[in-house]
Amino acid sequence: MAEGSDPVDSMLDLMRRLPPTNVEENVNALIQICPDYADDLLGSVDQPLKVKTDRATGKDYLACDYNRDGDSYRSPWSNEYDPPIEDGTAPTPKLRKLEIAANEAFDTYRELYYEGGVSSVYLWDLEDGGFAGVVLLKKVMTPTSPDEPSGSWDSIHVFETAERGRQAHYKLTSTVMLELVTKQNNKADETSALGEPEKKASEQGWKSSGEITLSGSMTRQTEQDWPVHEPTSHITNTGKMIEEMEMKMRNLLQEVYFGKTRDIVYDLRSVDDLEKARQQRELQKELVGFIKR
Repeated sequence: MAEGSDPVDSMLDLMRRLPPTNVEENVNALIQICPDYADDLLGSVDQPLKVKTDRATGKDYLACDYNRDGDSYRSPWSNEYDPPIEDGTAPTPKLRKLEIAANEAFDTYRELYYEGGVSSVYLWDLEDGGFAGVVLLKKVMTPTSPDEPSGSWDSIHVFETAERGRQAHYKLTSTVMLELVTKQNNKADETSALGEPEKKASEQGWKSSGEITLSGSMTRQTEQDWPVHEPTSHITNTGKMIEEMEMKMRNLLQEVYFGKTRDIVYDLRSVDDLEKARQQRELQKELVGFIKR
């Protein structure tokens, strides 16, 4: 660590250079090295969301730094902490009512766009009179066989709201964490020795012949003004902003990041025979020459 540098900035700089697939292990290792900066580090580094179950309602919810108090996490369904603590941070009754409505709304949003997964919304008051919140969405793709792909999508949308008469100013910061793992496996020991009983597929095991892991995170910000007719208008307004932001980020991931990765791979290793490709180019040139004549 350079002399005179801020330890938190140094740790964040190190996190940016470490593999994103090991972010949880890396954060825990840094906390063990510098325990005095644990809260600063946890509040600055986005980690994959953890799924927990509300003991009171039986519903799943997402745990992150925004609903954490010490080692306990608050459920948006029952408003209780697990493990239970006394005097845990909680929204005011007015804001809690809006939080309940927001969780119901984004639960419908999750089902429409994700067809599964888990969502959670948490709200809290700001010192200047406004309020802030976070909308969390998580979807995990679990493989049913060794050769099926696996992955996860984590969305963290943090927003701040400042009312100005019948208008409200919203500042949204969205982060998407994506991890994809594709495998190409071959069955091992498909043939057995003469006179030896053939093994079952489950006993043969699998040999991995190739694995590709793509992972990373993307953060974008936007600010907009929307009319406010009633308290629930905040849910509608933030919902529109989050819907639009997720669409943009998904298209950016698909067209730019995945497209660039595909181009690089194709430049490094051709799928088709290069000799055949060369012959096709020569044939095209000859045909063009005949047409010009």
